[in-house]
Amino acid sequence: MDTVVVLKQFITEVIGEEFVEEMDIDMNSSFTRDLEMDSIEIVSFSEKIKAHYGDQIDFTGWLSNMDLDQLINLNLGMIVEYIDNARN
Repeated sequence: MDTVVVLKQFITEVIGEEFVEEMDIDMNSSFTRDLEMDSIEIVSFSEKIKAHYGDQIDFTGWLSNMDLDQLINLNLGMIVEYIDNARN
């Protein structure tokens, strides 16, 4: 399944379908500004990535190497790129 589709499903599960219906999630969608995800929601999202991709993707480790500005500006496209590169 396409990485974007998988991640959009995870976002929907974490923040709720009613909230997602009101927005257009694309590759530039910021997790903090556009999706307004808090740290607990991002942790839940991260756990879904780990459960889906297993040890093949070290999403938590990748995030831990970012500074605060990078985390604040994290968008869907950055995560898709990371996962696709890590899987190849």
